[in-house]
Amino acid sequence: MKLRILGAAGEVTGSNYMIETKNYKVLVDCGTHQGRDEEKHAGEDFTYDPSDIDALLLTHAHIDHSGRIPLLVKEGFKGKVYCTNATSELVEILLRDSAHLMREDAEWRTRKNARRGLPPVEPIYGEKDVEDMLTHRQPLPYDEVVDILPGLSVRFREAGHILGSSIIEAWISEEEGQKPVKVVFSGDLGQLDGVIEKPPTVIDEADFVLIESTYGDRMHKSLADTRAEFQSAMEEAIRSGGKVLVPTFVVDRAQRMLYEFKLLQKKLPGLRMPPIYLDSPMGVRTTEIYSKYKHLLSRELKELLAAGEDPFEPDGFRFVRTAEESRAINDVNEAIVLAGSGMCSGGRIMHHLKHSLYRRDTQVFFVGYQAHGTLGRRLVDGAKTVRIMGEEVAVNAAFRTLNGFSAHADQDDLLKWAGHFPRKAQFVVVHGEPKSSEALAQCLAYEGYFARVPAFGDEIDLSSRAPEDARCPVISHRMRDRVDIYPQDVEDALNDIASCMEDMKEGVISNAKRYKETMPLLISARVLLEAAAALSDGRLAYKERTPAK
Repeated sequence: MKLRILGAAGEVTGSNYMIETKNYKVLVDCGTHQGRDEEKHAGEDFTYDPSDIDALLLTHAHIDHSGRIPLLVKEGFKGKVYCTNATSELVEILLRDSAHLMREDAEWRTRKNARRGLPPVEPIYGEKDVEDMLTHRQPLPYDEVVDILPGLSVRFREAGHILGSSIIEAWISEEEGQKPVKVVFSGDLGQLDGVIEKPPTVIDEADFVLIESTYGDRMHKSLADTRAEFQSAMEEAIRSGGKVLVPTFVVDRAQRMLYEFKLLQKKLPGLRMPPIYLDSPMGVRTTEIYSKYKHLLSRELKELLAAGEDPFEPDGFRFVRTAEESRAINDVNEAIVLAGSGMCSGGRIMHHLKHSLYRRDTQVFFVGYQAHGTLGRRLVDGAKTVRIMGEEVAVNAAFRTLNGFSAHADQDDLLKWAGHFPRKAQFVVVHGEPKSSEALAQCLAYEGYFARVPAFGDEIDLSSRAPEDARCPVISHRMRDRVDIYPQDVEDALNDIASCMEDMKEGVISNAKRYKETMPLLISARVLLEAAAALSDGRLAYKERTPAK
């Protein structure tokens, strides 16, 4: 029995894992790569025969977890796609939109190629492939153990990330009567202090845990601090006039921001807020699904709905459905515009950025993660000009980054969730950029767990036991051979380290209670930095090493 890592290793997108025994092969997620990950994996085929896959377990609807399932079906997959009921509905919306965007992109590239005498471009799948995929859905309720195949039972638990998101517990065996190995797939975990969804379910037993690490190296601001920052920034933006653009994922983040606008209006009734547009046809349907599954929402939102108040409709709110309605917003001088995609990698937000980034009275609020290689990340990193829809656009707008609205758990929440597992559990740290995954693995090791950061293609023996000394995380040596490292990545890492050290001088040195906890980590960090410095000037040759005993 083994677990194969086929995506989201050393990267945040493209989630894809395989449970393989002598009797079956089952996938967990089959997502699209985005941003720089997309460039790195462009044109890649599946590393397995889709017709050999017996079933697929889907943690949630986001495209980086579901986006390649239609291609899997197109290339021969005939099994069931198991997910929660809400995920089953949301994934239909997202995959139809994905096929539509790919068709538009292929048509644009085909016209461009025709002028250069190059062949046409075909999307990797189309609307028909999505229709075929949808017939494979098999919704399951939360919290019930279900036998999927002989030797494989699963249970979907609340993950608190988006509506319908799930942690998956899998009990795996090869022989009848054999004690199963329990593997837990965290999927994407939400914050423990959730606002829209219920918090992630606490699980206290596992042999292996695949844990996401999107924010494995950092902490979010508190909810109170985030809302205070949002209020201050929004008041300033409204006073200055112009447009406020909010690139947003239309599943969960759009609903969260609409709720935050509603709360802000209640808190500041005298604030003259301009019209609020949700410019997304699928955002309309998504918001309806959120209202339909109100039993899955937080207590706070359920109380509002029970009182007859819609938490997703602030004053002055308008849905934008058609392209004509979207273009008409160009003629509005002051507005708040929420539109996908959240990373500015496509969708209607591109249209609004093209027409507004050059204006000094435009404000852009980033309220979600921006992956390397996306337009959103380039803007956050300070690009002076960007190319949008074939046109160079000067960047004069002001930017605000509000990570506290993230639907992902931060390092502290991840460690609290992980801390309920027994010390025998082996952690496999995935779904994060290298520094995030490695930081979380170090923290887990410090807590006494065996933790590893796998590389793409790694295989984990599910019959293996963790070594007795689990305090040294295992980082796949193949991480060192990544070909997508750029000089800017090194500069960013050094800047992050310098910034972190400055923050710690103010926080740790003034807090004597933290000395004992912090010093071992500081010593480890110093050793690593000294080794990196030695490597950088050739004083140390890299050698394969095994964890210290």
